[in-house]
Amino acid sequence: MSRVAIVDYGLGNLRSVMRGLEKAGATPVITTDGEEIAAADGIVLPGVGAFRDGMDQLGPLREIVMSSARKVPLLGICLGMQMLLEWSEEHGLHRGLGLVPGRVVRFPSVPGFKVPHMGWNTLEKQGDDPLMEGLPDDVYVYFVHSYHAVTEPRYTVTTTGYCVPFASAIRNGKVYGVQFHPEKSGDTGLRILRNFIGML
Repeated sequence: MSRVAIVDYGLGNLRSVMRGLEKAGATPVITTDGEEIAAADGIVLPGVGAFRDGMDQLGPLREIVMSSARKVPLLGICLGMQMLLEWSEEHGLHRGLGLVPGRVVRFPSVPGFKVPHMGWNTLEKQGDDPLMEGLPDDVYVYFVHSYHAVTEPRYTVTTTGYCVPFASAIRNGKVYGVQFHPEKSGDTGLRILRNFIGML
């Protein structure tokens, strides 16, 4: 079984991510240990909350995550995906990990659309990618977020329409990010986690 390090930096629903990875067939471990992260077959960076808090609390694990991402697949979930990008405009301008080119911006105020974007919405695949293998267009996944990624089409795996269309899954080499919560997205989310584990 593939050993997956779930990076514990104090933000995120780690147990539900762990259960999702177990169901998908991995051997996950929740860890703050840099050596354990570096030795894993794959890395998951979960997260719920504000961008600046996430980057601050990642602290010394930042360099470990960045160096490991050059060797093994990495999956960022929700805030973890946003932290993969270069910049966020949440509560001021803050630098991210820069593993995927792009930035994080707030949804605009549009009549009829509530922010945060919360609940089930669809994914529209932008070409073929192993992360979405076996899934048709317009599958539903679960979102909770007020900010979204802006990146180039070549780094965009799926888009989702809300008050504006946005990149809901991104990729740069072995580095993946999903804005939605696969661990809360039923069979579709489980398939996405299995596809990720299949890359390890």
